[in-house]
Amino acid sequence: MRHVKGEKYNLLADIIFRPFSWLGSVFLYVNKFLRSHGLLKTIEPPLPLISIGNLTYGGTNKTPFVEMLAKFMRSKGINTGIVTRGYSGRTHESILILDGEGKRDLIGDEPLLLSRELPNMPIAVAKKRLDGVNALKNCGCELVIADDAFQHKIMGRDVDIVLIDSACPFGNGQILPDGIMREKINALSRADLIVLTKSEQVTTQELNNLRAEISKYIDSSKIFTSRLELTDWILYGTDSKPERGSKVFAFSAIGNPESFKLSLTQMGMIITGDKNFRDHHRYSSQDIQELCELALKNNADFITCTEKDLYNFPDKFTWPEKIALVIPRVKAVLNESEKFFAALTQALRPKIIIASNGYGEDAIGAMLAKKLREKLPESKISAFVLVGRGDSYIQAGFDVISAQSVTPSGGVLKYSLKDLWRDMKAGLLKQVRAQLNDWEKISHRIRTPICAGDVYLLLNTLLGSGARPLFLATAKTVYLSGHWRLERAIINAFTLRTWARDSKSAEQLGNKAIYSGSPIMDLLLEDNHGDSDFKTSEKNIILLLPGSRARACQDVKLLLDAAEILHKNANNYKFVMVAAPTLPLNEFLDNCESHGWRVSQNKDSLTRNNIIISLKYNSVAKNIEGVKILLGLGGTANQLCAGLGIPVISIDEKGKRVQKKLLGDSEILTEKN
Repeated sequence: MRHVKGEKYNLLADIIFRPFSWLGSVFLYVNKFLRSHGLLKTIEPPLPLISIGNLTYGGTNKTPFVEMLAKFMRSKGINTGIVTRGYSGRTHESILILDGEGKRDLIGDEPLLLSRELPNMPIAVAKKRLDGVNALKNCGCELVIADDAFQHKIMGRDVDIVLIDSACPFGNGQILPDGIMREKINALSRADLIVLTKSEQVTTQELNNLRAEISKYIDSSKIFTSRLELTDWILYGTDSKPERGSKVFAFSAIGNPESFKLSLTQMGMIITGDKNFRDHHRYSSQDIQELCELALKNNADFITCTEKDLYNFPDKFTWPEKIALVIPRVKAVLNESEKFFAALTQALRPKIIIASNGYGEDAIGAMLAKKLREKLPESKISAFVLVGRGDSYIQAGFDVISAQSVTPSGGVLKYSLKDLWRDMKAGLLKQVRAQLNDWEKISHRIRTPICAGDVYLLLNTLLGSGARPLFLATAKTVYLSGHWRLERAIINAFTLRTWARDSKSAEQLGNKAIYSGSPIMDLLLEDNHGDSDFKTSEKNIILLLPGSRARACQDVKLLLDAAEILHKNANNYKFVMVAAPTLPLNEFLDNCESHGWRVSQNKDSLTRNNIIISLKYNSVAKNIEGVKILLGLGGTANQLCAGLGIPVISIDEKGKRVQKKLLGDSEILTEKN
């Protein structure tokens, strides 16, 4: 133990146990890799969940900390429950206990201790902790505190609080069995908050050094300290509480007995002798008799142990009268409680990531983000875009947390290997690497991402965040060849739920897919409030859409020429052009002027030879009423108009030929000239 705690190096122990520690490290690395990339499943619990855990084997005062946190949450009116694995218990079922009612052999000592200290608070003891969470939900809990769950990665959580023993933080730094570490120290980067417990047992300098070491893995503002405080004594065989200077014999069966003895010393006790047992040891009557005799031999006034040891005494046991037993009752006290609970409140805010990979998908994602913001005003909603800058989100007031990805094709892979090669030369691989790095920064801070796009986006999100997403399959439909078999397998294996864009596609995607209306047509619900300036016009409104990608700055010339030809043939047309908010406006208008059109002072119209084109900069849906026909070079906007029965005319190129398979006779393709 002195070797693993880093107190004294033992060469023989190192030779014997270090190879097993190396094997353990390899296993942990593989598990972490598979879990962080979504290849091993993490299951969402049905309630908000705070995990309390540590990096080491041994006492870090988890039980009093869990008790303190549970009492705080209940004081705020939150129906709180606790889930624990129940170490040293034998239950394989999920058992709910209240008010300390339960058998120690079945559920373990720590759950009984917590239950006695937290009356009327349900505690679920379950080998499969998710079963315990479900049981707590069924009995009305609103929040779950998971005891010792930092390494239980199969269960999702909202906040990870890691406790570190200030007196023995990492031992010799090695993984079990050659050390006391459960994981490498860099695992602290997964934590949301860190609490240095037993801060009263070390010097200020030692505490500062420990803070500095941990700050390499987590921001220092998220590191807090706590101490143990004596509240009372439990007395057996005496009515007199020990005073400073009382001589005691100490015994315990806990992870860190040295810490217990140090606490006794700080209470003013004089330890005349001690005996340690393995953690969770069940005491026999003979053990008790021998301990009493040892205490008397060591001239102790009292014999003492921890409160947890009390639950490991024999059933229906009466303490012998040879010597009085006194047990210190302690509580965890946060040294910076106000700052800690403010940080915890922020960490508990729902964190929603909406990912998309296309300009139309960005519009759908931004609409969904606004709806979620209305429903969940306290949530933190951010966007992760794989294509472009995410202008739709930015204009709606949402942070875009991914690196920009502007490619010549306007996407990741469009319609040919030639497009892919152009994108590669423009730095596509570098952009993808940057996006995966951006995912890694937030991967432990979100529970469920939402994806609007294709299977490439789904895989990027899964591999980057490790979390299984909710998926809006907006990119493919059975009317455009549908999803490949491999794509269907990925969707069914790695999503929580999929929304298809039509009922036939939902049938093709299988049991996890549902159809609740077209997410593309839903864009009309967001913006179409019947306030078009032209719906009562006597003239035929022709809508001009240059598209939302950068090429629209050049393509607009084609639409301007088309408007001029139409005007020569008849004068009963009124032209409206919607410039997508994603376009660089100055470049767009400069190209119009260079093509012979005059831009009005307010930039709300283009004129040439008595032809007037009204310019709009809001969404297509705002200008769609009263339109008779669309000359459209866009994608999603063309589909919106076709969905409302507005005929669409576009140019004959590969991308538009693909789109025509979907729109059929709703769209006419013509030569670029």
